[in-house]
Amino acid sequence: MNILLAIDGSESSDAATRFLTHFNFTLEDNIIIFHVVSEVPFEDEFHAQIKRVIKRVAPKILSSAADLLKGVKARVSVAEKEGYPDITIVESAVDAGADLIVMGARGVKGIKLFVLGSVARKVAADSPKPVLVVKSAGWETPGKMRVLFAADGSESSEATARLLAVMPFSPDCEITLLNVQWSAFYDIPERFAMEVDDRMKEAIADRRQKEIEESEKILKEARERLSGRYENLQTLIKYGDPSSEILSTAEQMKADIIAVGCRGLKGIKGMLGSVSRNILIHSKSSVLIGKAS
Repeated sequence: MNILLAIDGSESSDAATRFLTHFNFTLEDNIIIFHVVSEVPFEDEFHAQIKRVIKRVAPKILSSAADLLKGVKARVSVAEKEGYPDITIVESAVDAGADLIVMGARGVKGIKLFVLGSVARKVAADSPKPVLVVKSAGWETPGKMRVLFAADGSESSEATARLLAVMPFSPDCEITLLNVQWSAFYDIPERFAMEVDDRMKEAIADRRQKEIEESEKILKEARERLSGRYENLQTLIKYGDPSSEILSTAEQMKADIIAVGCRGLKGIKGMLGSVSRNILIHSKSSVLIGKAS
């Protein structure tokens, strides 16, 4: 696997770098440690001095990240470019033929680092390549890595399953396959549910059975995709709002990573849909976003 690790020298960036040390790399894997020297949109002497300092610090940022990865078996290289971070990261990942972009969340200074920063948000939204955004919950991963894969049968969800099948995770990684079914019935407040007549109850029961069958089909296909790669696969069906159920399940199982497809607007490849966007913003776990090609 070819990974572009986008760093900026921050704590969040170091967390993303350390997170990769938990992966089961081989010498066939490549990690490009990539740093963007930000554009300074002014040409006066003061800003020229700032830019000189930034460029002087850049090699130290790259060297520090390389030191953190000294124990991994993958081939590691470094690269640096000038530009606007989000645009340059996406363009460089495409040019390098990267299979995955890895970066830290980097929220607002002084706020816990699972809060998403603007660069990570833009890269996750605009990149045609899959993106792993590492958050604070994944700084230290004791024992087996826990992954929650929210499968929905969409094209991007299938792309996420294919991505998980080649991710350099340990074979004993614990993966929970989750499908969340939503129904218009859930819009009826619980205290008014008694007003549903018998005929409607039959329709709801019939719909529920179809939802179960649909979930089982989606999870069966996901399991078949991953069963040859991982030893520990569990399946789970839940009902309700997808974002809420995915986030609550991740917290309950203490997931290190939530894997989800982007599933954006129809006809617009790579754009984040409402569920993947909510997960990315609100999750305390790291988030792996699959992209349909």
